Amino acid sequence: MYQKDFIMRMLEMIADLIALLLGLIKKGDLSQAHKLLENAYRDFLKEDASFFRNLPKEKLTEDLLTKHNYTNSHLKILSELFFAEAELNIAKGDKVNGLNYYEKSLLLLEFTEKDSNTFSLSNESKIKSLKEKINISMR
Repeated sequence: MYQKDFIMRMLEMIADLIALLLGLIKKGDLSQAHKLLENAYRDFLKEDASFFRNLPKEKLTEDLLTKHNYTNSHLKILSELFFAEAELNIAKGDKVNGLNYYEKSLLLLEFTEKDSNTFSLSNESKIKSLKEKINISMR
């Protein structure tokens, strides 16, 4: 019970952080958004951002679940951070990296949804949105 409450609080905190990051990106304060995002990796996942950035898509879930003992909740948080990373890269004009992070975010979100026992309308909506962003970025 306590662990579920903790996880729910963490997911709420990450949602607030993502909203703040997207607000900074929208305002054009990309430097502040970048700093906040860098700190978020360490605060929420206890690793530097570069650790996650360097993981190849093909081994992302396997490595994190088996070698680093992360849970699906960690993967959901990382999916959100990758989404913010994509938005930041797109705002900077770096479509290639933006697309890469959208794809990583989608991969993690789809993986956690497959493994989940419950249906989440918000996650399904997020998956659809990510697929649309990926299609747009590929043009």
